[in-house]
Amino acid sequence: MNAHLQPTGSAYFIATETAKAERHTLSVLVDNEPGVLARVIGLFSGRGYNIESLTVSETEHEAHLSRITIVTSGTPVVLEQIKAQLERIVPVHRVVDLTVRARELGQERPIEREVALVKVVGEGEHRAEVLRLADAFHAKVIDATVGHFIFELTGKSSKIDQFLAIVKPLGLAEVCRTGIAAMNRGSQGM
Repeated sequence: MNAHLQPTGSAYFIATETAKAERHTLSVLVDNEPGVLARVIGLFSGRGYNIESLTVSETEHEAHLSRITIVTSGTPVVLEQIKAQLERIVPVHRVVDLTVRARELGQERPIEREVALVKVVGEGEHRAEVLRLADAFHAKVIDATVGHFIFELTGKSSKIDQFLAIVKPLGLAEVCRTGIAAMNRGSQGM
């Protein structure tokens, strides 16, 4: 064996990790109180973890609990570290990796949906084409004038991405997206 490949004798010798990064959706049940979201976000930024999507809302008003849905990427080791570190934050009640849970249930992914508001400006032929595309994507017109439409579109992020790519050359002016809301199929709660 080559000398440069042998363990150093240190208890901290670690083999090079070859696992690929995966995209996971985490659901975090927390107390609905000031500063909790900042602590969760701080955990990610302080360790250099990226958040691809973040949504938060009070889900149990009587119990003052909120649900934070975080989409992030990392190797299995990093994802376990993130989960363990989230569980140590005091106002966190529960952390569930919805991606892992979906696989345990024999499903590829949890159910994930996003809402987007999309403003498209244009006149003449472009207006008719935009309306036809919106209908094909089941986008709802929520505001319209002679010069623009605002659509509400709900679905998988990939569906929203596809709609945006198609309407971009037709006068896409502004987009506002909520981030992903997710849960697993079946009767079991979080």
